[in-house]
Amino acid sequence: MQKAIIITAPSGAGKTTLVKKLLQERSDLAFSVSACTRHKRENEVEGKDYYFITPQQFQQKIKEGAFAEWEEVYENMYYGTLMSEIERIWADNKTVIFDIDVKGALSLKKKLGSKALAVFIAPPSVKVLKSRLENRGTENQQTLQKRVDKALYEMKYKEAMDTFVINDNLEEAFQQLSIKVDAFIHLDE
Repeated sequence: MQKAIIITAPSGAGKTTLVKKLLQERSDLAFSVSACTRHKRENEVEGKDYYFITPQQFQQKIKEGAFAEWEEVYENMYYGTLMSEIERIWADNKTVIFDIDVKGALSLKKKLGSKALAVFIAPPSVKVLKSRLENRGTENQQTLQKRVDKALYEMKYKEAMDTFVINDNLEEAFQQLSIKVDAFIHLDE
């Protein structure tokens, strides 16, 4: 059966680290590459990090119904998941895995229904989350506070997902996540 794992979390909760670890451990998973309209950064690779398209191309694909979910993050700055990307992974007999924000996760869960398991990765506390974001060294006080405020908002959606994992200890969180993913993938066997 075609299945999908949707991993979502506030920034700094460890979702990307956990997704990368799952992909290293499991050959039956494949990462869904998103489409976006922002410019490619120096180290990014087309088709690996993102599918880079123009705002006009993105808008055309919206009209065509080509997206499973999409969002205009800023004016003319779009991000989305192409249905063709999901279908490509399913054609390879793999389970698609998403590393996506809460809004996108809710849209994907609505679109994919019982084919998808939505997992919320929660930080042990807002204090720990703030510390993790500070330790990245990528935020100033203003952007840090914006991320913390957004995290507080996003954490309200934890209960809207199918399940959650508290990432207090990375190895323990990974083990819990692995068990949930494995149980879901093998549910109908």
